[in-house]
Amino acid sequence: MIYHDPGTASHSDHKFAEKGRRNDYYGDGSDDVKEPVPKVKETCPSDMDRFLVLFEENDPENPFNWSGTRRWFISAVAAFLIFNATFASSLPAGVLQQMETHFNFSGEVGALVLSLFVLGFAVGPILWGPLSEHYGRRPISLYSFPLFIGTQIGCALSPNTASILIFRFLGGVFSAASLTNSGGIMSDIFDGSARGRALAGFTLAPFAGPSMAPLVSGWMNVAGVSWRWVFWLQTIVAGAALILVVFALPETFKPILLVRKAERRRKQTGDGRWWAPLEKQRVSFLRRVKDIVTRPFQMLVGEPMLLAITLYMSFVYGVIYLLFEAYPIVFTIGHHFNSGVSGLMFLPIPIGGTVACVLYVVYFDPIYQVAVKEHHPHHPPPEHRLHNSLYASLILPIAFFWFAWTSYPSVSFWAPMMAGFPLGMGTVLLYLGLFNYIIDTYLASAASALAATVIVRSFFGAGFPLFANQMYDKLSPRWASTLLAFISVVMAPIPFVLRKYGPALRRRSRTRINDV
Repeated sequence: MIYHDPGTASHSDHKFAEKGRRNDYYGDGSDDVKEPVPKVKETCPSDMDRFLVLFEENDPENPFNWSGTRRWFISAVAAFLIFNATFASSLPAGVLQQMETHFNFSGEVGALVLSLFVLGFAVGPILWGPLSEHYGRRPISLYSFPLFIGTQIGCALSPNTASILIFRFLGGVFSAASLTNSGGIMSDIFDGSARGRALAGFTLAPFAGPSMAPLVSGWMNVAGVSWRWVFWLQTIVAGAALILVVFALPETFKPILLVRKAERRRKQTGDGRWWAPLEKQRVSFLRRVKDIVTRPFQMLVGEPMLLAITLYMSFVYGVIYLLFEAYPIVFTIGHHFNSGVSGLMFLPIPIGGTVACVLYVVYFDPIYQVAVKEHHPHHPPPEHRLHNSLYASLILPIAFFWFAWTSYPSVSFWAPMMAGFPLGMGTVLLYLGLFNYIIDTYLASAASALAATVIVRSFFGAGFPLFANQMYDKLSPRWASTLLAFISVVMAPIPFVLRKYGPALRRRSRTRINDV
């Protein structure tokens, strides 16, 4: 339903419960169908039961049974689609001064150029999530990408401030389809045992994109390239992504694949009684949209631990976008760098995130796999997913304090620049732990829980850049970043509290959760 940046899925996709925990309709542990479908009886089965099309054991059409090479290639394509969207979100950062001069608008309006795109991340999935459940992942990508490309052309040709702001917002709305679908694709092709490793690389894309974009646009600005070419560049990148969608992205949504299987069987046998579960759903599109919009907020209100996790993740996400306003203050004004060199200052963030992914794969995931073996045939309690988040909650305050008190112009730029390394590493480790914890905790309601985090997070990402200039101007770069550090210190105990009291909190939950 709603996009989930590193591993976002649609409303019916993030069900990674083990086989046998509950009866399913697709033969893979998922329970996407809202209305119960009668189980096939061993004696005297009804026509409806006998002609129900499901995935058989080791069915090659089930995405879980596709070859590892194919699934990892598809995950790489999905990650690139997310990179494309998040890259576009901050790409204008390096040419904002050009745009302010050309359109004669203020720095606050310049911040809107970044913020409105991220706001589209919160609005767009409300549309794309339900559509992907009706028509599948591939059609939504095929139709949304040309629309996204159109908004980038619109930005490049914009004659006034109003048009650039409108096209930026619409660009966020249409690119959110990639974010929504990519998370769903990951849940379609990887089961719970492989999810941690799959998400490790996948989680990097939402942070690498916005961190790399200012570097590119900054050097384009230094080279004297018109700000319009920044959007032409994004048009080219989006065009390359569309080619990948057309030629390399198959349909992965299991209910749609079963519908196609049922259609083939009806055609081959001439018997119209064959049917797939999705064909019997009676949930209207508008009802599904209503459920998708209201359910996440109902969970936020009724689940204190979800609210705490959401606020923590949203704060960190907002800070990433706040840096697009803070870095120019520290490096362009403080150290007198041009926009190209200032863009280089972002590099330690994706490098730190990459190190976090490697660290997760070689250290934290093996620890979790030991817990999997110890609790077999059940899944380990969700608290085993929090190991890396404990470290991340300690790393992030260090990164903020580091950046704060090395941002003097008299201090070497290397010091505040390298603060981005623990910031990127801590952010990715935190997200990997908390995303997996939400999924393991809420099971069938995980998509709605993740949707709540995405909506709130996108509002934080859109809102933080709007007050960054005023905050850093009034408090100074030192105390503004110190304020962020203190907030991160206040939030740091959240993973520790969940680790210790998570089982008790889950037992009091009003949502269907994992009580293991």
